[in-house]
Amino acid sequence: MSRLPDFERCNPKAAGLDPLRLERITQALQQRIDEGRLPGSQVVIVRHGALGCFESLGRLDPSRDTPMPADAIFRIYSMTKPIVAVATMMLVEQGRLSLSHPVSRFVPEFADVRVGEAQEAPRQPMTVHDLLRHTAGLSYEFFVPEPLRKRYAEANLGARERSNAEFARTLAALPLAYQPGSIFDYSRATDLLGRVVEVVSGQTLGEHLRQTVLEPLGMRDTGFHVPAERHHRIAEPFAHDPDSGEPVSVLDVRRPYPFEGGGGALVSTAIDYARFLQMMLDEGALDDVRLLGRKTVQWMVSDHLGDLPRTANIAFPGYGMGLGFAVRTHAGMATLAGSVGDYGWSGAAGTHFFVDPAERLFALLMVQAPGLHDELGGLFRNLVYAALDG
Repeated sequence: MSRLPDFERCNPKAAGLDPLRLERITQALQQRIDEGRLPGSQVVIVRHGALGCFESLGRLDPSRDTPMPADAIFRIYSMTKPIVAVATMMLVEQGRLSLSHPVSRFVPEFADVRVGEAQEAPRQPMTVHDLLRHTAGLSYEFFVPEPLRKRYAEANLGARERSNAEFARTLAALPLAYQPGSIFDYSRATDLLGRVVEVVSGQTLGEHLRQTVLEPLGMRDTGFHVPAERHHRIAEPFAHDPDSGEPVSVLDVRRPYPFEGGGGALVSTAIDYARFLQMMLDEGALDDVRLLGRKTVQWMVSDHLGDLPRTANIAFPGYGMGLGFAVRTHAGMATLAGSVGDYGWSGAAGTHFFVDPAERLFALLMVQAPGLHDELGGLFRNLVYAALDG
């Protein structure tokens, strides 16, 4: 079984990384900290089973002069999705769920769903497979095309006082944006998938993730809220975006809410999430625990879109979509460095990760800077690949 490297000992040479080129990553992040554009950050790079980099920079909270600690807790937003995808595929491996199952089997209200303002009948049912690869005909309320956007906005899908069951019923009452299975559109699909997991498991999503994924992997600081005794470790963004001057709003993670959003509500630490990524890189196993079979992980990180059309929302040239991860399909086309078969995702507050099986590599960036999401993600990836040395 694989193990996560000792986080007390960085060894760039053992990880096949050039120490001088690694410094470019910390220099680029520190520059943005010094410019007052980034409160703080953490970087983890593991390659060939060795810890090549674990750096904490800047401040935990810009309102306090507290250095970024190794155990800082971050809102990871959409990096929740891969964890929920793993929990889903564990149910598939147990024979309790199939990707071909219609969503209406678990959320009956979706049996009566209609498509678009014309209220067309679906030509095929929305399936669990559609939820995992974002082809369910759903969208996010800020992406959904007109004239549906007003209806989606009025439904207040982000309300956290609803339970996951109430969220699913609210979503089912809205028209789909597209015919199921017809197009990729990044969406509320993983939030709905969280409800499917609840129905199949008979547990709340938070409890099911805790018992089946988080505790087995030793991800002790990962969950849907931060207990009071750990509040002093929560990383915070600037109150106002340094570039635009607009107020920055992030999830309140200091108390539990009924809505445990499978699409974007977990918090985690760099070390916790590194444990998850090491499990994925080693095809389902970490320490003495195996969550998924090797072939299931390979299935998850293969492209499941093929030639399906994609909206412009979160669609990257050179990439397809696996089951919970964006998957690279071409060596070229993308504006980012990488390998065919690498996979990853990011979070709205600026967190990013990617896993490259060909290079036996994963890299993780933890920040709380929503306005720098696009800038930092591409920069981080390119600088990591530039540091590979043999």
